[in-house]
Amino acid sequence: MSVTLSRCLCRVLSRQTAPSSFLLGEHRHTVQSPWFAPVMTLKTSAPLRAEPKKKKKVDPRREQMLRERMRKKLKKLEKVPPELIPIEDLITPAKCLDETRERSPPRLSFEESEGRALLLKEWCRYKQEQHIAEVEAVELALEAQREALEELKLESEELYQSALKPDPLLFPFTHEGPAYTPPKTKYEAPDGKYNNITKVYTQ
Repeated sequence: MSVTLSRCLCRVLSRQTAPSSFLLGEHRHTVQSPWFAPVMTLKTSAPLRAEPKKKKKVDPRREQMLRERMRKKLKKLEKVPPELIPIEDLITPAKCLDETRERSPPRLSFEESEGRALLLKEWCRYKQEQHIAEVEAVELALEAQREALEELKLESEELYQSALKPDPLLFPFTHEGPAYTPPKTKYEAPDGKYNNITKVYTQ
């Protein structure tokens, strides 16, 4: 505390621009020094004093009664079963269950309905021809492959066996399925409890 006070005084006195006087002995010689200043230049402020807040006196009986009420409320809440949170995505809205809301199909003229029927028949005929052409192309490719393998077998058995092996570089695709981990038995779901109604079949 004293060191801090002395440092503050030194700073204040060093900033003093007017020369200070100091009397030495009976001759009253004035010595110019920046370390000494008249007492009138120093200013102090009144100490700020604060008093801690007084604690209110609490009746111990009243506090005990409040605690008993809280315990009773907690017991009542423990007896009430927790409510399940509904899944809103699986609930059909009431307006969609109204049977009176039914959209009537548009009425088509006779020419329009006949044109659509003919167009559907043409589409079915086109898809059938396309399917037959694909099947014939696959059969021709398999027949050509079989003939090529027979000719290769006659030339070299070793090349024939290597040709039958699958080529891993033809489709460079690797895939790992999801890792199966057993569920945690003591895990509490964040959305609340649920009833497990999974059927278990035993032989």
